[in-house]
Amino acid sequence: MRLREDYRTLSGPEKAAIFMLALGEEYTAKIFEHMDDEEILEISQTMASLGRINANVVERLFVDFAEQMSSANALVGSQESTERMLAKAGMTADKIEEIMEEIRGPAGRTMWEKLTNVNEDILANFLQKEYPQTVAVVMSKISTEHAAKVLALMPDNFALEVIHRMLRMEAVQRDVLEDVEKTLRTEFMSNLARTQRQDSHEVMADIFNNFDRTAEQNFMDLLEKTVPDSAEKIRSLMFTFEDLQKLDPSAVQTLIRACDKEQMPTALKGATETLRDLFFSNMSERGAKIMKEDMAAMGPVRLKDVEESQQYIVSIAKDLEARGEITIATGAEEDELIY
Repeated sequence: MRLREDYRTLSGPEKAAIFMLALGEEYTAKIFEHMDDEEILEISQTMASLGRINANVVERLFVDFAEQMSSANALVGSQESTERMLAKAGMTADKIEEIMEEIRGPAGRTMWEKLTNVNEDILANFLQKEYPQTVAVVMSKISTEHAAKVLALMPDNFALEVIHRMLRMEAVQRDVLEDVEKTLRTEFMSNLARTQRQDSHEVMADIFNNFDRTAEQNFMDLLEKTVPDSAEKIRSLMFTFEDLQKLDPSAVQTLIRACDKEQMPTALKGATETLRDLFFSNMSERGAKIMKEDMAAMGPVRLKDVEESQQYIVSIAKDLEARGEITIATGAEEDELIY
């Protein structure tokens, strides 16, 4: 029988065949269960014609396999699957939550790497409630670029006090560093991880927002029959085109400026009279007149086209809110605007 000695000459099926032979009959049988007939036939034929395989070739094959499996694209995992795995491992709920909070928090091996990946607004808001000396330690440990952004967002007097302490600061003792890290981990990182954990109903509300109206109504009807509480919660979290009437005049004007003017007439064609008036009243007299003329000239418009244009405007509104350029009131008392 021929001896295969050069790893570089192996084809893909040959590598798979060698790998499965090395695993043994029990594991190979389990792998075959997940293959179709053609794949099984190809691998089987290749196995039968392999001959003897040099031990170095087998070793090289396993090393390559291990390297590929540790690459970013080899396996797909999620926070949910990780949480389930930890639960099956018999860990307590508190321990699982502690590990998951660490995972959900910002990326980084050390506390200081993690802090460098925290949004500067969030970090500045937290740190300005701490002692200036604590903040000085933190600022000296994170990246200088991030420290500059955070300090610039703090009140001038407080930031100046932090800078003075940084200038006078000598080498930070280990126990002081450990105390600061403990404070950050227990009071900041754990809360940050919790707030970044998106509720499943919020995710589903975003999905429903992207359905067309027929699919949305169909699934909502089905949910109301099976899990009415969830259906109600999803409905309350959804943001629709008609919800734009909750915007204040300046927000409507910002939205109009940000939108493609060709999409607006189609979207308003299917809007309520109240919402149309809101948009018209926040345009110039000439702009509103042109918009109305464009809508009249369009004639009948397909519902699908109206829904797509309205969804486009909703997505622009959400982007503007995410950038802090407008505020979308949810109807909750705390979102009410006082003039």
